This record gives sequence, C-alpha cells and structure tokens, in this order.
Amino acid sequence: MKLIIQIPCYNEAETLEVALNDLPKHIEGIDVIEYLIINDGSKDNTVEVARKWGVNYIVSFRNNKGLARGFMAGLDACLRNGADIIVNTDADNQYCGADIEKLIQPILRGEAGMVVGERPIDQTEHFSPLKKKLQHLGSWVVRKASKTDIPDAPSGFRAYSRHTAMRLNVINEYTYTLETIVQAGRQKMAVTSVPIRTNAELRPSRLFSSMFGYVKKSMLTIGRALMMYKPLYCFTWIAGIFGMAGIALGIRFLVYYFNGNGAGHVQSLLLCTLLIIIAVVTESIGLLGDVISANRKLLEDIQFELRKMDYGKGHEEQKNGEDTER
Repeated sequence: MKLIIQIPCYNEAETLEVALNDLPKHIEGIDVIEYLIINDGSKDNTVEVARKWGVNYIVSFRNNKGLARGFMAGLDACLRNGADIIVNTDADNQYCGADIEKLIQPILRGEAGMVVGERPIDQTEHFSPLKKKLQHLGSWVVRKASKTDIPDAPSGFRAYSRHTAMRLNVINEYTYTLETIVQAGRQKMAVTSVPIRTNAELRPSRLFSSMFGYVKKSMLTIGRALMMYKPLYCFTWIAGIFGMAGIALGIRFLVYYFNGNGAGHVQSLLLCTLLIIIAVVTESIGLLGDVISANRKLLEDIQFELRKMDYGKGHEEQKNGEDTER
C-alpha cells in the first residue's frame, strides 16, 4: 500500500520546510510513504527547499495557474507514480500532519473513497467571527447541493483512494474543494469526514483577497457544479419562478377582464405572456442540459477506463526528485 502526500505550493519557501517536517514518516498499514509538491509558478526558492528536504516528486508550472489546476496536476502525478492513497495538505502547515493517519483510516477500512478533514472552526483563534459564520454557511450550502453530510466543505486536508482520484474532474480554475464534494456526492461516491486538528497560523490565506470575493467565487463554483450534475433540477426551479409569476399575472388579468376592466390591464397580459415564454425556454434549456449531462456521464466512464489503462501496470514511473514541468 503506497501513500503519496501532495502539497500545492506558490512562493512557500518560508513555510514549506515546517509543513514537510510535520508530515508522518511511518503509518501502520502503509508500506511506502512518498512526498510530492506542485510548484505553481513560484518566484522564490520553494523548489530548492523541497529538493534539499528530500521530496520524492516535483511537478512545476512555468507560471501560476491556480489551486484547482495544481491540485489536478498533483493527482495525475500521484496516480502515475503508483499511489494507492493520495493525501492533499497545505504548504502553510495549517493542518496537523499527525492526523494523516486518522484521515486515511476510512479508506484503509474500505468505508470511503474520499475523506475530508473537519477543522475545529469555532475553536480556531485566527478565524474572525464573520469567517466562522461564512464557513458554516458555505458548508451547509455544499451539503444541500451535494447531498452529503460533510461539515467542513472548504477544508483542503483530504485523502482519496486511487479509484476515486481517477474519477475526479475539476472544471473551475478557482479551487477544487467545493466542486469535488458536489461531484462526489452527485455521483454517489463514498464520502466521509473525520475531525482533525489545526496548527497556529504562519501566514494569511492567499486563496482570496477579500471575504466578499471568496463568497462570490464560492457561490459561483457551487452553482456551476450543481448545474453540471443536475441541470434539469436547477433550470426547472428557475423556470418555475418565472412560470408562477406569469400565471399569477394571468389570473390577475382574468379577474379584471371578467369584471369588465380588462382594457386597462393589457400590460399585465403582455408581461404574463413574456414570463411564460421565458419559463418555457428555460425549461427547454434544462431538458437540453439533462441530455448533455447524460452524455457527460458516458464520457466520464470512458475517461475512467482510459485513465485505468494510462495509470496501469507498465507505465514508467517518474524518478525520485525529478522535476516535471507543465
């Protein structure tokens, strides 16, 4: 059983060594533990720090491509190098490395293919009260969208089985955390969470520049993922809103019309017609999206089989310490 721990990095020279030193060297039930970093176009000596420490694999982007692209590149490299379990953690040492053993236990027991570390959000001192409330709100929205019971959706401390990792796709360029939970939940993958500990803050988060920007991008990511996997459900709700408004206006016009006052309320009839047309067009888009979604499922099955062939036996592994550029 081989475990590869991957760490996305962007200018992390100051904190990377601290995070690496915190990672486990031996775990019961794991034969081999290896380490991989994704250098997302760092301008400092992040790569040199990783090589000096003895990281097994380095995936490098020539320029910064974002957390989501880095995450998927890391999964690809881990799978190509024979990982049975992949753990993703952060380079700022936010998460307690010793909890990786706890994080992978549901996978070792065969209970889940994806495990999310649940941070003690309310007890985290460097989280502001507003951030704590938004974290809880965002996780609630993701639970509803994904039909899972993950209490800490934005957590990046995660473990994936090989089978689950080969099925993951991340479309947005912002972050993988929310979209992968929606995808896993809607595809009926086995997802669970375990409580974990966090360390003291070494640096502020770089994922977002403002709380408003984080909320906006997160909502767009969740909405886009939900429309990808449940288009008919989403567009039926939107069509229903326009349709009900149109029907209400139509009833209003009919009431005036049968009371002999219809001539003065033609505007209601016109708006009613317009809203119902919008509802019909929106529902048609939902039906078209549902057909496209069915085709996407078939393509994902084909992609999964191709990945099994690509990552299967006989594939030449990357040598330890080799820097792969993308």
